[in-house]
Amino acid sequence: METPCLVIDSSIVDANIIAMAEAVQRCGVKLRPHAKTHKLPEMAARQIAAGAIGITAAKISEAEVMASGGIRDIFIAYQLIAKSKLERAARLSLSGIRLIIGVDSLEGAKRISEAAEREGAELEVRLELETGLRRTGAAIDKAVQLAKQISGLNKIKLSGIFTYRGAMLGGASTLDVRAAGHEEGRLMADAAAALRSAGIAIQDVSVGSSPTAAFAAEVEGVTEVRPGTYIYQDRMQAAFGTCTFDNCAGAVFATIISRPSDDLVIIDGGSKTFATDIQPDNAPLFLKGFGHIVCDPDAVLERMNEEHGMIRVKPDAVYQVGDVIRIIPNHICSTVNLHSFVYIKESSGKLRKTAVAARGMLE
Repeated sequence: METPCLVIDSSIVDANIIAMAEAVQRCGVKLRPHAKTHKLPEMAARQIAAGAIGITAAKISEAEVMASGGIRDIFIAYQLIAKSKLERAARLSLSGIRLIIGVDSLEGAKRISEAAEREGAELEVRLELETGLRRTGAAIDKAVQLAKQISGLNKIKLSGIFTYRGAMLGGASTLDVRAAGHEEGRLMADAAAALRSAGIAIQDVSVGSSPTAAFAAEVEGVTEVRPGTYIYQDRMQAAFGTCTFDNCAGAVFATIISRPSDDLVIIDGGSKTFATDIQPDNAPLFLKGFGHIVCDPDAVLERMNEEHGMIRVKPDAVYQVGDVIRIIPNHICSTVNLHSFVYIKESSGKLRKTAVAARGMLE
């Protein structure tokens, strides 16, 4: 290997896949993992083999990569608005893929309906509800009215509702992921009950992030969870307490290229190597630095520019120029997207260089 590079331990991946599948199956809930973490049809196929019903994608281009890799049941948990993207979605649906699209507005639903009519397709949609993150999603108190309007459009099948909330409780971020998952599940189960009482026959109630999925699945009325990070795990999930560092399948290997002072070492990976979307010292995790240095928990990857990572170390720490160290990133999903390929470490110890098939699929 040449560094910096990202190595994925296949044995840990399989253990993580099985653990989540078993936790969800015990609740009688369907599992639809988010492919944004691994971006590999190979990993999606492993998840489906372990019991997942399909996968989740964020963009139509991600969905196309997964479909080309043999995945037949895909939910795009995102609003497709552009005419060209909706036409691509219709064509994907007509190819025999079960494709579901997220929607959170009447205007968006009308665009889906028009595209479906043009392409001679019927498109399945789920209504996204806003449950506290203040991102996308219709207000819960508007859900019944909006669902009725969507259901009246041609060539659209409204089959369910979904949300993404993460680790939030009472409107604020939290480390109590059990309570957060239960609250998320109850909010969505209640919304589903209101829709059904109004005569809107939805089937799917889809929720859950990696830290909350297993707990949201315990709520009666939830039918599906969509965790993503769990397949590789990362420092953020370890801080939530949903895994240990031993469960982290993905790690960046980097080489020390300089030690300009006793308390500072420089590695050959910076912001082009490690994700920066999970910033240090922010609630509720208050992580120190941009990754966990496996060989030295006291060291802190405290600064980065594009090609350099600056690690603060104790003056008596034994580091030499040329040493290769292993770092578990704060957020593995965004880190994977920075790498054109990963090395998959097989149970035999052999490393297999694999292109990240859905890397950079932003459209």
